Amino acid sequence: MRELITFFLTLLVCSPAIPQTLSPDQRHQVDAIATDVLAKTGVPSVSIAIVQDGKIAYAQAYGEARLDPRTPARPDMRYSIGSVSKQFTVAAMLILQEQGKLSLDDKVSRFLPDLTRANQVSIRQLLSHTSGYQDYWPQDYVMPMMLEPTTAERIVDGWARKPLDFDPGAQWQYSNTNYVIAGVILEKAGGVPLLQFLREHIFTPLGMKSVANIDQDNLATTDPVGYMRYALGPLRPAPKEGKGWLFAAGELAMSAEDLARWDISIIDQKLMLASSYHQFETEVVLNNGVGTKYGLGVEIDTEDGHRVLGHSGEVSGFTAQNSVFPDDRVAIIVLTNQDAVNASGQIAHDITPLLFPTADAATAQKLAQARRIFDGLQHGTIDRSLFTANANFYFSDAALKDFAAGLAPLGSPREFSQINQELRGGMLLRRYNVKFAHQTLRAWTFEMPDGKLEQYQIAETD
Repeated sequence: MRELITFFLTLLVCSPAIPQTLSPDQRHQVDAIATDVLAKTGVPSVSIAIVQDGKIAYAQAYGEARLDPRTPARPDMRYSIGSVSKQFTVAAMLILQEQGKLSLDDKVSRFLPDLTRANQVSIRQLLSHTSGYQDYWPQDYVMPMMLEPTTAERIVDGWARKPLDFDPGAQWQYSNTNYVIAGVILEKAGGVPLLQFLREHIFTPLGMKSVANIDQDNLATTDPVGYMRYALGPLRPAPKEGKGWLFAAGELAMSAEDLARWDISIIDQKLMLASSYHQFETEVVLNNGVGTKYGLGVEIDTEDGHRVLGHSGEVSGFTAQNSVFPDDRVAIIVLTNQDAVNASGQIAHDITPLLFPTADAATAQKLAQARRIFDGLQHGTIDRSLFTANANFYFSDAALKDFAAGLAPLGSPREFSQINQELRGGMLLRRYNVKFAHQTLRAWTFEMPDGKLEQYQIAETD
């Protein structure tokens, strides 16, 4: 019981320096999401920061940063961010381009002429994972050789002198080797070590004071321990990679708040020229014209109609998810201290709909109507006066029997909520989550201007 009380007390730990400007309902829902995912996955702890209107609106940590001795997680603790570090390598490259010291369209041969097909591969292709250089660490564990120290030059010699996996620009394939090569080029062009350049041009200007280089040093005893599991076994401290293996591909650790400061600089475009940000967040296209959904160090996507620049991260013992919605001036940062698990991505995904308007004056009434219709469908009936002629045609007697056969065994929903709404084809599209004890369904309606429903659909979640 004492351990249980301690765990829940950690849920209330938050940084006093950050104003908690989410609404009470939003804070409650974020707490519920975090605690639910930690309980289901067994991940020891998570640190979350949320940006709204271009400002840090929320910062809180949950769970245990260390299991022995038990240490509650705090928002000021530093977590390894893994491949989210790649964004900083890209920014450094873009700054060097602004300074005239290189161009992203330079060939690798300008700086490293002895690498495989170096006169055909560009720096831009390194940063967009379209170079063809083979990944030196695709595994989700630390191999024996990675427990020993290495250097960027050894990694480059070992993997960037092999034949390319494909012609430059022909495919997209994630490769940490690309970023080690980029880091070596960066140091040659910039004339200083990578971390010194990042500190001088990014961390110090943005007030990011917590940043640590875990490629050379371990996290402090006041920071979380990284954990791993063998299948469904107990949590165990994860082994630390040897010095030199992460370099420009995943070398950074920081607090969620400091990563939020970086995200705000992306939203405000205050660190680099507008043209640099345009390159950073523009989808790279392959030689055959197919888009990659990847820019330079960030994935380019949409979530519920909102443009998002996102990236996950993983190193031994830690995972991370960083999602920036630049058009909405929103960002979500989720850092955890267990590897090979998607808790950070799940938490970020579940928080996203809380931060965007999903309602109008009619939402409460329409939500109640949608739930009544769902209940009717579980019994094979509908109120046909609510629907258009097209929808009534769709809801044939056979269709109603199928709806009832599939939905009735589920019983009453535990939760029925609207998650978003948008215009579509002259109608209002409303989407709903329908949660049961062991299953969640999605439902969506198309509403005509006169209020009648042109469609009511139900399906399993993706």
